[in-house]
Amino acid sequence: MTSNFVPMEFQLKTERLDLNMWEESDAVWMRQLVGERGVEMPSLDEARSQIINMRKRAAENGISLLTIRRQKEGDLIGYCGLIIGRSTLEEPEIAYELFRSSHGKGYATEAASVVLDAAIATGRRRLWSTVRIWNNASFRVLEKLRFERHHSTWDERGEVVWNVREL
Repeated sequence: MTSNFVPMEFQLKTERLDLNMWEESDAVWMRQLVGERGVEMPSLDEARSQIINMRKRAAENGISLLTIRRQKEGDLIGYCGLIIGRSTLEEPEIAYELFRSSHGKGYATEAASVVLDAAIATGRRRLWSTVRIWNNASFRVLEKLRFERHHSTWDERGEVVWNVREL
């Protein structure tokens, strides 16, 4: 462990959802989720490789994205967790992505709320979230979690809004 923080809990539960560490078998649905973005889907081997690397990094730095499964239905609907992303291990980003079919049902807010609690339990003082300017649904989730817009940066794909939450 390279930081002064307690590792985040890698098994979280809400009223409707189970969040867990990735399994190699999750590569199949991970590919489909990436495909929904309108970008090229990774091959099954590439997706498996990403999951193996994610599990390795989680063991090294104590944070990770977690799969989101609906308890009653048992289906995987997306992921949520903490990443270094554009930020740092000390002040990581909260990130989430759900299949379009799961949008608008409060799942992202529910998952992000329990991940926020897990982040607080690690001893961190601040979380970030970077969101593309067009992503209104993500801004609504962050508002419910009491994140505030902080500043913007630009890259080849346009404006990225940095949102912050003091813990």
